[in-house]
Amino acid sequence: MSEIKNIAIVGGTGALGGGLAMACARAGLAVFIGSRDVARAEAAAAEIAENTGAKVVGLDNVACAEAGEIVAITVPSANHVSTLETIADKVAGKIVLDTTVPLVPPKVARVQMPAEGCAANRAAATLGPQARLVTGFHSVSAQKLRKGEKIEGDVLLFSDDVAARETIVALADRIGLRGVHAGPLANSVAAEALTSVLIGINKRYNIPEGAGIVVTGIRDKAAERA
Repeated sequence: MSEIKNIAIVGGTGALGGGLAMACARAGLAVFIGSRDVARAEAAAAEIAENTGAKVVGLDNVACAEAGEIVAITVPSANHVSTLETIADKVAGKIVLDTTVPLVPPKVARVQMPAEGCAANRAAATLGPQARLVTGFHSVSAQKLRKGEKIEGDVLLFSDDVAARETIVALADRIGLRGVHAGPLANSVAAEALTSVLIGINKRYNIPEGAGIVVTGIRDKAAERA
């Protein structure tokens, strides 16, 4: 598995996209930030570049997807399919990390899955088999990613392409998280639904930067590499 050099973040001016961009820039990756509004993308890129010293470029979503080695999708559920349709031909053969959760405002603490069963199925149907689809980062704290704070939670990652999933596990580890293989794409429904549960927990217990999930019993990865 070759080392990742850059990442494109489609919808990178939002909360999770911006947090992921900041974390990747801190980790030494070149970052492309995409938006429907190029001026917003350029402003977000300039801020992150100033704070990290990394190469960060703002582009429209299509150019962003074309530029990246790995392409992350960090758009709201309402814009999910339309965004994927605009970039589908740009991501053929690439690893696509889709973070989308099918939240339906205003009741975002209630599980409301789409007709396709989950956002992962919707993405797979839209992008087709040419894209190497991985889903995850559903419940990672955007605020903590941006601030560089320790996140007490694991990143569950799903894909039918085990090699692609391994690459995103390594990406999660590189930016200071712990990536966990959580099985095939069909399993993504569990993490997507769990995100609404966690939103409700955040509200009930006043956790402003977000509750996370920790998988117990996994040996420390650092110890395994020692």
